[in-house]
Amino acid sequence: MRGRSAFAIAMRAPDGSIKVHTEPLGSLYRSRVASIPFLRGVLLLWDALGLGMRALTISANTQTGEGQKLEGPALYLTLAASLSLGVGLFFVIPALLGGIVEHALLPPSLSAGSGTLAVEGLAAAGASLLPWAGNLIEGGTRLLFLIGYIWAIGFMPEIKRLFGYHGAEHKTINAFEAGAELTPASVAAFPVEHARCGTAFLLTLVLISIVLFTAMGPMSMLWRIISRVLLIPVLAGIALEYIRWTARNLDKPMVRWLIIPNLALQRLTTRVPDDEMLEVAIRAFQSMRAAETARAG
Repeated sequence: MRGRSAFAIAMRAPDGSIKVHTEPLGSLYRSRVASIPFLRGVLLLWDALGLGMRALTISANTQTGEGQKLEGPALYLTLAASLSLGVGLFFVIPALLGGIVEHALLPPSLSAGSGTLAVEGLAAAGASLLPWAGNLIEGGTRLLFLIGYIWAIGFMPEIKRLFGYHGAEHKTINAFEAGAELTPASVAAFPVEHARCGTAFLLTLVLISIVLFTAMGPMSMLWRIISRVLLIPVLAGIALEYIRWTARNLDKPMVRWLIIPNLALQRLTTRVPDDEMLEVAIRAFQSMRAAETARAG
């Protein structure tokens, strides 16, 4: 659980007890950068990924009894490797597929190498859509990859349990925001979806990428791949600002309609938690709040 100035990790140890680890957040969260729209999204996202990696490592060490810590260069090398794999799977491969389709459909005169999007030479009624067909296929492939990946890993026993804790996290936050008592019996009544979930961010990023990359039109294979990679920070900044905006305007009917896809995808990344999972989530939330109160005092 991450707050404004501290975060807490609660874990179920092998002996059944709950272990808690709390830390203050880094200076990035208190810097001027954290208040700059779009830029703050990229930097805070990178740090949040690091926190997630550390949380999983601390939890694994608690289970195994090992004292190893993933931090410093090792943490960031691991994070960079994970991001590289994600960029390759969700951006480079779909871009390659879209580029192949684009160059197969377009006549040589409309090759992206000329830098023009002119389609005057095409006579068929729907031919004006051909220059964007590759980008649309690329975007559709990226979306299918995201949903398919989440669906597939959800069959792994360890991921199923992780998704259960994800659901417990959302239920706890929903209960707190509703002013309910933070007990397993009370928290269990709340939904497993939450508007500010990271799953919502991922889906938003992919949907925005479809719009942006399609509008860019056809281009050479090299520039297609380069543009997809270089624009990931831009997409991340836009997506995070969108998520923040929807979270602030949940009382508006239009916003509740807009977030329906985000909430629907969370059905793949959450599971209904048991009482033991809820106890862990509640302990993490309460520890985070206590750490923030102590720092404020």
